[in-house]
Amino acid sequence: MSSRKFLWDVSRKFFTVGLIGLTVSDRYVSIFPVRGASMSPTLNPGTSSHDDHVLVEKFCLQKYNFKRGDVVVFCSPTNHKEKHIKRITGLAGEWFAPTYLYDAVRIPEGHCWVEGENLANSTDSRSFGPIPLGLIQGRATHVIWPPQRVGKINRRVPEGSRLPSF
Repeated sequence: MSSRKFLWDVSRKFFTVGLIGLTVSDRYVSIFPVRGASMSPTLNPGTSSHDDHVLVEKFCLQKYNFKRGDVVVFCSPTNHKEKHIKRITGLAGEWFAPTYLYDAVRIPEGHCWVEGENLANSTDSRSFGPIPLGLIQGRATHVIWPPQRVGKINRRVPEGSRLPSF
């Protein structure tokens, strides 16, 4: 009888811890593995043999509180199973002039423009246009793995194609 009670207690504790972990991961903070070199040198620089893992905070989703230069994780607008991590380079209402177009693009309300830092190796808004803010799953704030790269991800406003608003 006591082994049965022990198994029940252990199962109940694991279930409780799992439920709390799932809630925290869904609502507040999660860990995201960064694959590829599209955000190099900020993430996955060529000198590292391990993929970076970043801490993604989700408090910014309550009021869609994003700023130019934030690094965000979002679902791909073309394939909901894919997740990307890119830097916000333009916000709703701004005019943007991508280098490959001869015309400026106005970013619609409820959208933002995202680009990777390694433009030669990045699938971003240059490929699929402005992304809806509803696809963003959180803001990357810190690199937490590998240990030699642990640190804060700085908000860096990229130079480039943004035009003044009219």
